[in-house]
Amino acid sequence: MRTLRVGGVPEHFNLPWHLAIEDGDFKYDHLHIEWHSFPGGTGAMNAALRNKEIDVAIILTEGIIKDIIAGNPSKIVQTYVHSPLIWGIHVDASSPYKSVEELKDTKAAISRMGSGSHLMAYINAEKLKWDTKSLEFEIVGDIDGAVNALAQDTAQYFMWERFTTKPLVDNGTFRRVGECPTPWPCFVIAVREEVLENKKDAVREMLKVINTKTISFKEIPEIESILAKRYDQKPEDIKEWLNITSWSESQLTVEEIENIQTHLLNLNLITEKLAVSKLIYNL
Repeated sequence: MRTLRVGGVPEHFNLPWHLAIEDGDFKYDHLHIEWHSFPGGTGAMNAALRNKEIDVAIILTEGIIKDIIAGNPSKIVQTYVHSPLIWGIHVDASSPYKSVEELKDTKAAISRMGSGSHLMAYINAEKLKWDTKSLEFEIVGDIDGAVNALAQDTAQYFMWERFTTKPLVDNGTFRRVGECPTPWPCFVIAVREEVLENKKDAVREMLKVINTKTISFKEIPEIESILAKRYDQKPEDIKEWLNITSWSESQLTVEEIENIQTHLLNLNLITEKLAVSKLIYNL
């Protein structure tokens, strides 16, 4: 049995992985998928890839590209979710801020430097024509840390995937004042180069299994109820999320990679662009 250690966020996007593991789909190909959950998101997964704690990451596209450019010895092997990620912009429920525009010159709570919440604060600032050099951040680790930071006013807003944070909006912890979608496919599958060298066939077969699962994911009987129960979501929210979410088994295009690198370079989040061959690996 060949083992691959796979990391991902504990969110509804990754239910296909959990179902494939629970259903024994990987075992048919003599694969053991050891799942590692990362509530801290992309920054934590980048660190785990660098430290050889995981072999594979289901990770935000812009976050892994930035970290590969910074020296992470990994490559993107395919897109996982092709649709954009809808980032909710949240404030504490008792906050005086009523709109995104009012948050200019306030502090953003982020899980860690280099995380999706960190990078998207820049994308949002660029969209609103704020001075990105004046952005300030409070590192909070995860959603629980953000709840505390906003309640204590050590940070004034927090950006996280809209449906994941919806229960906190519904129960009156957060108030959502806006949204900011990623201008590119949101999740990719990245693999450490060492693993690609030594376990290429296992990675290829892993992708075959998970792609088979995502192709039929929306047709699974009672999938809306399963998602709602597992991720503490309302069925109507899950239905909306499924309608706007599309999985993929394709590689990022040259145009998509160029768009992401151009954004990151313009925001001074990277110092150079890399050739496409340095970022992706076609199995």
